[in-house]
Amino acid sequence: MVVDHSTTLSAEDNSPERELVSRLQRGDETAFEELVRHNGPAMLAVISRLLKQEHDRQEVLQEAFLSAFKALPRFAGESRLSTWLHRIAVNAALMRLRSKKSRPETLIEDLLPKFQSDGHRANVRDAWKITHDTAVSDAETRELVRSCIDQLPDQYRAILILRDIEERSTEETAELLDLSLANVKTRLHRARQALRELLDRHFGVAAS
Repeated sequence: MVVDHSTTLSAEDNSPERELVSRLQRGDETAFEELVRHNGPAMLAVISRLLKQEHDRQEVLQEAFLSAFKALPRFAGESRLSTWLHRIAVNAALMRLRSKKSRPETLIEDLLPKFQSDGHRANVRDAWKITHDTAVSDAETRELVRSCIDQLPDQYRAILILRDIEERSTEETAELLDLSLANVKTRLHRARQALRELLDRHFGVAAS
C-alpha cells in the first residue's frame, strides 16, 4: 500500500487544523494561544539545535511567532500549518545566526576532504581508534559533535540537523528550506563529508 506523505492540507484529514486557521485569520485570540501551546515546543526544539544561547532561542521563538502572526492572513493552506511554522522558525534562527557573524562564514569547500592530483585522498587517516585510555564520555562526545556541526556553513548545518538529527525526509527538508530535492541531497552529502572530516581531526590518526 502506498502512503501519501503530502504536507498539503486535505479537507478530510485536517479539518481541525483548517478550523484553527480560520479562527486565527478571524483574529480569535484563544486560537493564537492554542497555536503557541501546540507548536511552540517543536519550534523551540529546532531553534535550539541551531542556536547555542538560551536567550537567543527564546527571542527567536518570539520573533518566529510574530512573523507567523503577521503572515497568517496570507496563509492559504498549501502546506500543513505545523510545517509552515517550522519553516518560519528555521528561517528566523538562520537570520539570527547571520546577524551574529563576526567574521565571514567558512566555505564548505574548506571543510571537505582534499585530494591529490592523482585522485587519491590527501592526509589519509586510519579508522577511528578510541580505547578506554582515549575514550571520552557520551556527554563530551555529543559536545564535540555539536561543536563540529556548528562549524558548518548555516545552510549545510540546517540540512544536516533536519535530516540526520530531526530525521525529517528529503521532501520535508526541501519544503522547510525552500530548496529543490536535488539541492537538499547534494548539500546533505557535502555536509556529511565535511562533518566526517572535522571529526577525523579529533578521532582519526594520520596514516604513515
